[in-house]
Amino acid sequence: MVSNRRLALVFALFMGILHAEQVEVTADEFFADENKLISTLTGNVVVKKGKDDTLTANKVDIYFNKDKQPIKYVATGNAKFKGILKKNHYDGSGDVLTYEPNSNLYTLSGNAYLHEKENKRKVWGDTIIVNQNSGTYEVKSQKSGKKPAKFIFQIEDKNK
Repeated sequence: MVSNRRLALVFALFMGILHAEQVEVTADEFFADENKLISTLTGNVVVKKGKDDTLTANKVDIYFNKDKQPIKYVATGNAKFKGILKKNHYDGSGDVLTYEPNSNLYTLSGNAYLHEKENKRKVWGDTIIVNQNSGTYEVKSQKSGKKPAKFIFQIEDKNK
């Protein structure tokens, strides 16, 4: 369980990463390297942006620009996300999940999975790229072709 003091420290350190929406980060442990412009959070990491976007993992590295604004989040260890794409709710997971806030781009790599809840669409692949700005996602299989991209969706039978 994260202590109130540690939560306050994490909150204070991340006040500088607020954009148009508030970002809330919690974790069991926190380390920041001001010289390398990187913060590492470990243990039960939860990153929330606004009310709809959530990233969870065992470890998240956050990379900052010189103005201390986040430019990339890299999540590993049980990495998962929930978010909205063109008014549809999605959840996804992968061995490595990268989020780039400036372009609203999620990249799920290794055992990547994406689920669109409203229409019950599910996709699997080696890499899935979700672009929240354009409302698109792209699925890539392994280059060897041994593990193809997979897509499952529901169709309505109007004859019944």
